[in-house]
Amino acid sequence: MIKLITFDLDDTLWDTAPVIVSAEAVLRDWLAEHAPNLGPVPVEHLWAIRARLVEADPTLKHRISALRRRVLFHALEDAGYAHAHAQELADKSFEVFLHARHQIEIFPEAQPTLEILAKTYTLGVVTNGNADIRRLGLADYFAFALCAEELGIGKPDPAPFLEALKRGKVDASAAVHIGDHPGDDIAGAQQVGFRAIWFNPTGKAWEADRQPDAEIQSLMQLPELLASWG
Repeated sequence: MIKLITFDLDDTLWDTAPVIVSAEAVLRDWLAEHAPNLGPVPVEHLWAIRARLVEADPTLKHRISALRRRVLFHALEDAGYAHAHAQELADKSFEVFLHARHQIEIFPEAQPTLEILAKTYTLGVVTNGNADIRRLGLADYFAFALCAEELGIGKPDPAPFLEALKRGKVDASAAVHIGDHPGDDIAGAQQVGFRAIWFNPTGKAWEADRQPDAEIQSLMQLPELLASWG
């Protein structure tokens, strides 16, 4: 009997690419105004800083907010800003980015579906992203939210899924995970015994070895599918 349902966020409850592109543009505009010495930084330079930081501290790979903040700090310091000023600008610019990153258009069927499911099941979030469900007005639907940033490890590692079982107080046989990523979401959940539902709104072909337990094109298909599993 299904008792716990966990959700991925980015590209499962909303489309991520447009909001990230927009947030990057807002960040660039803010930096052009408040940190003119930085100039138009080549993307390759930022990736080089990122690679250097992750090599020095591999946990940053899962802590994307901390990583972005540090990349900004090093880029600003490289542009000639003093340490304290660079830190202040990095912190402020990151908050500007994070605010813009939360200007998300949630899929129209997401909230009605969560409303229905929350009456019957315990709902949780397991995400590698840095979106905050509290900022998005979705927190009331979920019993918990686990993000790689706070755990220090992300999907497909078993740890986030095992923590979800602990928070949901259920065995894996009573748990289902829904997400769009064949590796992080489907394989990650299945390896610890969850059933896994592939959210595939654009009808992509499945290319991994092990099949998902089910596939949906719309979140509105979830209540009926889950009810059929008992």
